[in-house]
Amino acid sequence: MIYKILKSTLIFLLVCISLNTIAQTYPNKQVRVIVPFETGAPDSLARLIAQQLTLQTGQSFIVENRPGANGMIGADLVAKSKPDGHTLLVTSTSIVINQSYYKKVAYDLTKDLVPVTNLGSVEALFVVVNSKLPVKNLQEFLAYAKKKENNVSYGSPGNGNHLHIASALFNQKMGLDMVHIPFKGAGPASTALLGEQIQLLVATPPSVLPFIKDGKLRAIAYTGAKRASFLPDIPTVAEQGFPGFEMDGGWFAMFTTAGTPKEVVEKIQQEIKTAFNKKSVYESITNIGLEPVGDTPEHFKKYVDAEIKKNAELIRLLNIKADDLK
Repeated sequence: MIYKILKSTLIFLLVCISLNTIAQTYPNKQVRVIVPFETGAPDSLARLIAQQLTLQTGQSFIVENRPGANGMIGADLVAKSKPDGHTLLVTSTSIVINQSYYKKVAYDLTKDLVPVTNLGSVEALFVVVNSKLPVKNLQEFLAYAKKKENNVSYGSPGNGNHLHIASALFNQKMGLDMVHIPFKGAGPASTALLGEQIQLLVATPPSVLPFIKDGKLRAIAYTGAKRASFLPDIPTVAEQGFPGFEMDGGWFAMFTTAGTPKEVVEKIQQEIKTAFNKKSVYESITNIGLEPVGDTPEHFKKYVDAEIKKNAELIRLLNIKADDLK
């Protein structure tokens, strides 16, 4: 009996030592950072973080763009990777929306992927138009959009994306009947607006700020409770005749493959937290309109579970149905 107890204790200690050793030596080879979209906020954020983690750890963190199916192609790749923390996913709020929006998802978010940390949140969104469009503010846009001959359409980074839902909510609250045109990421959606293929975007600051600043796009409203500190001249939607209207900008986060040792997941989160504590990294992230978070895996998992439920209810209320990606 004593022998069995000692044997079990020894095995337990060896497992603990082994896991600690794995965490201490992580990463021991190149790390793939999968971004399941083309250009846009997740890509910009992933590259900032990958560059800093390469400096901190001495191992290369290489960003790979695997766009398609509203982020599901890249997420599935990570879900099916070796569970050792050397394949990471940097994605957006869309990952929690997909679970309810699509009837079939190749992976199970709650079983096949592990939340690492919330990388950054977005306070609110900008409502933007091409600067050539003959409107200067929200009221002028509404008058323009309600004329059927103008055939107004809005874009999004993909069906079921957080920005698709935000745009659909805006469409409904403004009493409009705009046509939705989905793209494979925020970058292509912004390009379409620049090319006048669509007339409006409800977009995150990182994806449109450069174009607003150089005058190619015009922000006609901000969806926050107050004006954006970095663009204080843009009035909120509420200020322009819709009191109480607010819409958050979502978040961007890191996940990895389920089965990855807890100690490794915690090590990754700690490295990210260390990166965020560096002034240069923090400022680089805030300069693209994001607020760095870096919370623990346990805290972020609770948040993800709550977000899945919240967005499922929002999709039901808006009666948004999945259709083919374009």
